[in-house]
Amino acid sequence: MPTKLTPNPESRAPLTRDRVLRAALLLADEHGLESLTMRELGLRLGVEAMSLYNHVANKDDILDGMVDLVVSEIDLPLEPADWREAMRRRAISAQAVFSRHPWASGLVDSRESSGPARLRYLDWVIGTLRRAGFTIEMSERAFSLLDSYVYGFGRQQLNMQVGSDIKPEEIAEAFLQAIPADEYPYLREMVVDHAMKVGYDENADFEFGLNIILDGLQRLLD
Repeated sequence: MPTKLTPNPESRAPLTRDRVLRAALLLADEHGLESLTMRELGLRLGVEAMSLYNHVANKDDILDGMVDLVVSEIDLPLEPADWREAMRRRAISAQAVFSRHPWASGLVDSRESSGPARLRYLDWVIGTLRRAGFTIEMSERAFSLLDSYVYGFGRQQLNMQVGSDIKPEEIAEAFLQAIPADEYPYLREMVVDHAMKVGYDENADFEFGLNIILDGLQRLLD
C-alpha cells in the first residue's frame, strides 16, 4: 500500500466533492481499492484528511460517489435500433469500463445507495427491456443475468491480472509441467494446441458468452 503520494499538480485548486471523488477513483485505479484511505486521499489532494469531510460524509459516501462516476462512463444508446443491440453495446461498454477500473466490478453491485448516474443506468436497462416486450418479471431476470455475466467477467479478469508481470510463455511452461499428459490429456491439449498458439482474446471471449445470453433472451421474447 502506498504511504507517500505526490500531490496532484492541481492540488492548489479549490477542493470540491467532484475533485475528491475523482482523486479517489485515480488512487483506486493506480493502487487498488485497498489503498483508499482518508489519509492517502488527503495526501493525493495535498490537504489534511479532515478537510475531506467538508465535501464527503465518510468513506462509504466516497465509495458510492466512485461507483456513480464509473457507471456514468458506460454507454447507454439514446435511440437504440433494437433491444438486443442496445444491450450488446451497453454490456461491451461496461466490460471496457471495468477493464479501466478493475476494482469496480466487485463494488458496483454491492452498494446499497445509488447516485443519479446509477439510477439512470438502472432505469435505462429496465426501460429498454420493457419497451422490447419483456414482462416485468422477465426484465428483472434478464437484467440480473446480463449483469451477473458482465460483473463476473470483470472479476475474473481482475483475478487473471494478478502476476500479470510474468511473461505468458513462462506461465504456460510452468503450467504444463504440472499437467501429466497421460492423466489430463484434454486439459493439456487445450493449453498446447489452443492457448499457447492462439493466445487469449479478452474481447472475443466476452462477446462469445454475451451472444449466447442474448440469443437465449431473444428466444424467450419470441
